[in-house]
Amino acid sequence: MTYVAVEASEFIYTYAYPEEEESLCRLEARCLFGSEPHPYLLKSSVGLDPSRSPFIRERIDIMYEGDTLEDIYRQVEAINMGEETFKVLFVKINDLTDTNKIEYDERRAIEREMGLHIEGEADVNRPDHWFGLIALGGKWYFGPYQRNKSLWLLHMKKPRSYSIALSTRVARAAANIAVPEINGKHAIDPCCGIGTVLVEALSMGISITGRDINPHIAQGARDNIVHFGYEAEVTLGDIAEITDHYDAAIVDMPYNHFSRTTPEAQFSILEHAARIADRVVVISVDSPDEMLTRAGLSVIDRGKVRKAGFSRQVIVCASNRVD
Repeated sequence: MTYVAVEASEFIYTYAYPEEEESLCRLEARCLFGSEPHPYLLKSSVGLDPSRSPFIRERIDIMYEGDTLEDIYRQVEAINMGEETFKVLFVKINDLTDTNKIEYDERRAIEREMGLHIEGEADVNRPDHWFGLIALGGKWYFGPYQRNKSLWLLHMKKPRSYSIALSTRVARAAANIAVPEINGKHAIDPCCGIGTVLVEALSMGISITGRDINPHIAQGARDNIVHFGYEAEVTLGDIAEITDHYDAAIVDMPYNHFSRTTPEAQFSILEHAARIADRVVVISVDSPDEMLTRAGLSVIDRGKVRKAGFSRQVIVCASNRVD
């Protein structure tokens, strides 16, 4: 006999984020789930691979719920693991109050007790299946457990680097914000630099094309993509030359802070982004709202991330262009 998990209709996600990225985390959650974690927990009917987000730590597929631990103990007796092994994890991130807080030794004891109510063999080292137990909103929840694989950490070591490139965490969040629903969508990074956003998007299965006006930088993006085993087209040229249309565009504009690019050139990039994509995510060290409006973009939502004495805004826009 082989254990078969029951398909869940609700999920609980746990979150972790540095203070300087909290606003970006909440923007990403609004785009992916339509709601935010409060402050580190999110219950949703949206089933998402936890490894997509740089802020999600874990996911529990709700299999059972109860008012007490005893309620859960009784329900898990219906689980038969057959010949496969399992492990129960008491999830450390929860909303238990200080008066109800459960310390380490008691958490381990609850895990053991829960395991005794499940038909099968427990394996604390290399189990075939993980189960999570979590407290939220005065109830207990139990079900299959997944941990984030933190793929973006592997992408930090690129063969080609660029000092002002986005961090892999910000790039991954930007890709999620631009393309919350992957299926059937195609995106573009028309000023892709060395491909930080491209690598993160590709690792999540997002269909995306890159482009850059600098031949050396564009080749760097190609090298980085190949290094991590992904495939994507990276073309050479100005955004004004793009004739294809995309569901989303991600435009990182560090230009006004780090280079001599003129406001006219910045406006041209935004104007063409509005022309080639329905949804545009703009990353800027300034507040370009007036320029966005003139370019034919309406602001839907926004967040920010602070780093090294300055802030980057991440602005979600819809194109008003009907070209």
